[in-house]
Amino acid sequence: MTLDHDTIWYDDMSTPIGMLRLVADAQGLREVAFENSRHQKPTATHCIYQCNKLDFARRQLDEYFAGVRQIFELPLHPLGTPFQLAVWRALAEIPYGTTASYAEVARRIGQPQAVRAVGAANGCNPIPIIVPCHRVIGSDGSLTGFGGGLPTKRFLLAWEDRVRHGDLFGCMA
Repeated sequence: MTLDHDTIWYDDMSTPIGMLRLVADAQGLREVAFENSRHQKPTATHCIYQCNKLDFARRQLDEYFAGVRQIFELPLHPLGTPFQLAVWRALAEIPYGTTASYAEVARRIGQPQAVRAVGAANGCNPIPIIVPCHRVIGSDGSLTGFGGGLPTKRFLLAWEDRVRHGDLFGCMA
């Protein structure tokens, strides 16, 4: 079998929020999928299980869950529409341990009337955690939907808050 530029690799990793499936191609990380995602997609039949091809992402996610990484430095290759890509770029700019509303994200991309479309694009984010869609909340401060489920979103926000404030042991209770 010849591997070319179109080859897609995957690996599964255990995390404090459950199993994550990592998917990448030669250009970068394409997906981080939750085990029980609301938007579960089957792994493409042409994907090849190859853990060492995803070490670059696994290592940084392990560091994130250990509380030592706040900024990811990974080559990313999410597939989406130009609008979705603009939203995902804006999500990546939300600082660690903080949140932004859908309306704020819509303003950041120069489309303040597109709040619902931003919500839809946020929900389609193929690289959660790394492209931090969990940091987007309702304008009233409420937690809204999340592909990994609201308990996972709560965990991630609380984790980042504790790490930011130097309270790692509070997460272990």
